[in-house]
Parts: sequence; structure tokens; C-alpha cells
Amino acid sequence: MQHFSDEELVRLYVETQRNTYFEKLYERYCDKVYRKCLSFTKDPLRAEDLTHDIFLKLVVKLSSFREQAKFSTWLYSITYNYCTDQLRSHNLRREVYMDDNWERLDVESDDGLAEMAEMEAKQLEKALHQLAPEEQTMLLMKYQDDISIRDIASINGLTESAVKMRLKRSRDKLRKNYLEGALFWLLLAIKVALSIRWPFR
Repeated sequence: MQHFSDEELVRLYVETQRNTYFEKLYERYCDKVYRKCLSFTKDPLRAEDLTHDIFLKLVVKLSSFREQAKFSTWLYSITYNYCTDQLRSHNLRREVYMDDNWERLDVESDDGLAEMAEMEAKQLEKALHQLAPEEQTMLLMKYQDDISIRDIASINGLTESAVKMRLKRSRDKLRKNYLEGALFWLLLAIKVALSIRWPFR
């Protein structure tokens, strides 16, 4: 069973309806789907519920898998879309956050640099939250999960040029949000510094 590819397991499950094939897919991807759900909710219990729901949906949807993209990409798309829908319909706090590889900057032991890097990471995360869920999703698929433009286009029923255009617009918005936030904190820091320096002005 271990040597079967994801796509072979899907085909075998659809043909035979034997649970062992689905269980193998579940075993391979349960933790990854859970971590992605957790990145949307920051609530372990809610993430468990979403993961359970997604795999229930997957059982029903497996027969519609056409292998236009890798199974993992297709499953991540279902996960993203479901979590985004839940975010919208249940008015969850928009706290999609970036995985560690986005947040950690190589600042080693310098405490001052580490504090600045943490502030920058938080500002970037805050800027990301200001985007619409669909924009967040597409950016994270491309730049966090390294899903190709072609696969994103296939998953979302878009052309590759449309995906590139949406990514560019979302990047521009992210940059604008980030710079506006950074400028606000810089001005605030200057104001605080001046008031400390000249308290009797």
C-alpha cells in the first residue's frame, strides 16, 4: 500500500470503494490538513472539526478528481476553500497566519534585531489579514505552499494570466497595507521619542 501514489489510491478507492485506500490517503494528509485549518482558526478544537468536515467532503468528491493537478494540490484547494467559506459564513476572526517559514527571520542572538524582525513579521501578518479571504488564499497557495500558477489556475477555473493578474493585485495591496502600517508605527515612535526628549514643550 505504501508504494501507491496518491492518484493511484484515489483511482483504487473510486473503483472498489474499499476503505483501506481512503484510510491511507487520510493517514498521509490528516496532519497537513489539520495544520492548514489551524492556520485559519488558531483554535485547535475548531481546526479538528474543520479537518473532520473536509475529509467527509473528500469522500464524496473523490470521484470528481480528474488529475488535472496533483492530488495534494487538489486537497489543499478544498481545504483553503472550505476554511475560507467558514471564515465568511461564521464570521470567524480573520486570523489566517503564516507558517513559521514566513515569520522567522535569521537574526540570531541580537535582541534588538530580533525584536525588530518580530515587529516586521507581525506587521506583515496584519497587512495580510486586511486582504479579502480569496486574496489571502491565493497568496498563501503561491508563496507559502509553493503551488504552481498552472495548478492554481486549474483549481480555480481561471486562466494562468488571470491568476498572475490577481496575484499581482493582491501583492500590491499587501505591500500598500504593510507600508501604511509601518509608516504609522514609525510616526508614532518618533512622536513618543520627541515627547520623552522634550517633555515640557
